[in-house]
Amino acid sequence: MGTRAYILIETQVGMSRNVAASLQSFDKVMNVDVITGPFDVIALIEAPDMAAVADLVTGQVQGLKGVLRTITCVAAG
Repeated sequence: MGTRAYILIETQVGMSRNVAASLQSFDKVMNVDVITGPFDVIALIEAPDMAAVADLVTGQVQGLKGVLRTITCVAAG
């Protein structure tokens, strides 16, 4: 098992479903939900290591149209 993390994503108004749909096409994304609260989308990812998590978040997720900001929470156990 690799490194698991949750990505909390704030999107532009009206873009949550589009961002969620885009995330589902990424191979390291295990699950995606549109949620309520201060964030709009949550994604569960699994990657080989922390470097791969960082590459996914900064290289792909943050570049999606409609993404305003992300917070990554790495699973501790």
